[in-house]
Amino acid sequence: MTGEVSDRPSYALAADFERVLGDPAASGGPFSHAETVEHEELGALPPGAVDLVRSWGFSRYLVPEDFGGGLRNLEQLVLLTRALARRNLTVAVMFGSALLGVNPVWLWGDEERRALVARGVLDGDLACFAVSEPDHGSDLGTNETTASPDGDGYVLTGEKWPVGNATRGRFLSVYAAVEGIGPSLLLVDKRQLSAGSWDNHPFVRTVGLRGHDLSGITFRGTEVPAGALLGRPGAGLAQILQVLQITRTAIGALSLGTMDSVLRIALRHACSRVLYGQEIYRIPVIRRHLVHAHLDLLIAECTTLPVARALSVAPSRLSLWSSVVKYLVPTLGEEVVQESARVLGARGYLREGVASGVFQKLQRDHAIASVFEGTTHVNLHGIASQLPTVAQVADRPAPGQDGVLRQLFDWSQEAPVWHPSGRALRLTNATEDEITRGWGPAVAEARLIAERELAVSEADALLKVLDALSARRAAFYTRIAAESLDAATTEGQDRAAEHCVHHAAASCLYTWLYSFAGERASAGGTGWLVLVLQRLLARLDPTAGLEESLLPWLEELMFARLDGPEYFSLRAVKAAAGTAEG
Repeated sequence: MTGEVSDRPSYALAADFERVLGDPAASGGPFSHAETVEHEELGALPPGAVDLVRSWGFSRYLVPEDFGGGLRNLEQLVLLTRALARRNLTVAVMFGSALLGVNPVWLWGDEERRALVARGVLDGDLACFAVSEPDHGSDLGTNETTASPDGDGYVLTGEKWPVGNATRGRFLSVYAAVEGIGPSLLLVDKRQLSAGSWDNHPFVRTVGLRGHDLSGITFRGTEVPAGALLGRPGAGLAQILQVLQITRTAIGALSLGTMDSVLRIALRHACSRVLYGQEIYRIPVIRRHLVHAHLDLLIAECTTLPVARALSVAPSRLSLWSSVVKYLVPTLGEEVVQESARVLGARGYLREGVASGVFQKLQRDHAIASVFEGTTHVNLHGIASQLPTVAQVADRPAPGQDGVLRQLFDWSQEAPVWHPSGRALRLTNATEDEITRGWGPAVAEARLIAERELAVSEADALLKVLDALSARRAAFYTRIAAESLDAATTEGQDRAAEHCVHHAAASCLYTWLYSFAGERASAGGTGWLVLVLQRLLARLDPTAGLEESLLPWLEELMFARLDGPEYFSLRAVKAAAGTAEG
């Protein structure tokens, strides 16, 4: 298992985007913290922010290469979105809502519709996903919007609210009950609608994401052409569940960007704030908050990126894996925000001062990550419903497993190009879950590496935490396989949450095996893995602690990356380990 991370195209693209957006800690610029806070107070986006993103060409990465855009794969878009989210989550959500709105067209649209939407998005038009209704929310079976056949088209009647980009967006993917067919998705282009047959609602006033277009739209006998129907008639509910698999995964990027920002703000404050005659970082509890936050960020990255790559490697797995990302990564993000808030104390509550008072905005904005595209409970329910099948084969390696895992976790290689097809996404994984099923062989490989390559103390620490996780994991899946699990119960939710921990632990282990071969014996090259696994074990066993001897290297890395352009990330860990002496 090998892998060398180079400055491959997706990373280079994200680095260029970072350069254009500028340093958020600078005193001016549309993406500076100061400008962001000043205009958020007015419920507005900073002047020039959206124009800068568009002029760089971000809209190209909402359109797949197959349709004339620049989007090669979802990992590429996750890296770009992380860069945007670490500065202004509101702008990132605006473009994320557009992605959700156009993905049904990429997956099921005909050639004409794909070309129409691609031209519009490349020219800067936005889109939205018009599914929710005022009285029904996510209860899609009670949808009241209808589409009645009328000559060569349909007549739309109903109300959609709340919907991101409903007012600013040109294109809408509308969920409606088509008479004689059933629930379906239809593409609506506002430019083709008759005046007076529709209107938008005012923006909703929100706690966070101020300035975002969260509004609604009402159709009153609105005529749309026959070609508006997307995909198989009557398949609308299944299509929604499939398209959400993509954006649920992409939401991980919003959390990763937020985690980087709040950790950077808190760490910089801890290094400059002096209390009781010392920098507050030297206070043990403050140090613990920051170390935990950094480790949680690394876990979130290990969990998000391979699932993003899965869209073009193994898309049929996303029904389960996307829900794992959507539950676990925003949850970790919320905890990192909380850890950082404890470091900042009262200053985290201010709308001025430290980092121009942006922390409170980041805190409010990120709260949406666990809500939209399916709440925490919805995603845990989806995981729990698949767990009994997964548990039956959890200890059996999957056919072709090594090839799939290599493509997901060897980050030296670009993910394959995504060729959108609704047929590739499924409603359940069945037994296709290499991340769960590969744990046993991966632990065996790690054991051999520990014996042959690692220092005794590091090898012992690694094997100890792997043994502890393996024992818990075996008992967990054996119990689920032997019992009936009701996904609607609180027990089902709890079991799903524990599965996410095991999924994340396996993801961290595979990342080390496939992407850290050249650094494993160097300082930090294995220590980071031990620490993140210990951190995950602590979610199952609160008495589990971190290996103190491994922390100084990690802390030195945190300080080294504090004021540079590099993220707090595994790429930074790998680069530092590669230059360290063992």
